[in-house]
Amino acid sequence: MKIRLAADIQSDSIVDGEGIRFVLWTQGCPHHCLGCQNPSTWDPNAGDEVDIKDVMDRIDELDGQQGITFSGGDPFFQSKPCAKIAQYCHSLGYNVWAYTGYVYEDLLKLSEKKPEIMDFLREVDVLVDGRFVLELKSYNCIFRGSTNQRIIDVQQSLKNKKTILVDKYIEKQTRENRKRSEGIYI
Repeated sequence: MKIRLAADIQSDSIVDGEGIRFVLWTQGCPHHCLGCQNPSTWDPNAGDEVDIKDVMDRIDELDGQQGITFSGGDPFFQSKPCAKIAQYCHSLGYNVWAYTGYVYEDLLKLSEKKPEIMDFLREVDVLVDGRFVLELKSYNCIFRGSTNQRIIDVQQSLKNKKTILVDKYIEKQTRENRKRSEGIYI
């Protein structure tokens, strides 16, 4: 099975989820968010097509990582190979995060017609969902680019049949975190 990647695996990331992680940058994204940090990943025909076995071999070479993050692009554009890689990562003891421009509830609906989406969701521990919205961009959002995006506990959400956010990432609005670097309160 093949996957199209925008770049080689990035290791030692501390901004793409909790802990020290490696990131798989998938190619192809239908959302085209204004202000996207990775517009080069939009074209589904760009990047490099590689066998998932080669990706798994590269993962075996990594050391000191706590988890994998699927980003891009939108990894749900390539759910089948992402699910297989995520399953492999779980077998090695890694936790799995994924970023998507879709909202979780829409992924559930889409999975009725494309079961590979549910296969991938079943392998995701934490999902950061929602399009990046430039007008809602905030540097105070941990692991998110804009305030509309949510950090979801996928396994608890599937189990309870409702969206469950990861509590420790829900920002507590205080005077201090409303303060911009210029000293202006927002």
